[in-house]
Amino acid sequence: MEVICLEDAALYTMIEQVVERLSHAHDDKKDNWISDEEAMHLLNIKSHTTLQKLRDEGKIRFSQPQKRVILYDRDSIHDYLDKNAHNTF
Repeated sequence: MEVICLEDAALYTMIEQVVERLSHAHDDKKDNWISDEEAMHLLNIKSHTTLQKLRDEGKIRFSQPQKRVILYDRDSIHDYLDKNAHNTF
């Protein structure tokens, strides 16, 4: 068995690098097309009707690969939220 000794600063630097690599790997795996439940969660709405209204008015992008399957573009939801954000005084 080998024992490796590290200084505190070296250990914390190594931990930060591992966390950074893992967070980048996790971000790359996020799918851009999300379900209606995820879209409603991001928008903080509870009504499917409100989600349909946003879709029908062209405020958020969507894709309908099958008749009963509707997927929403995560980036367009973030853009919609950014457009409607108000700056504080």
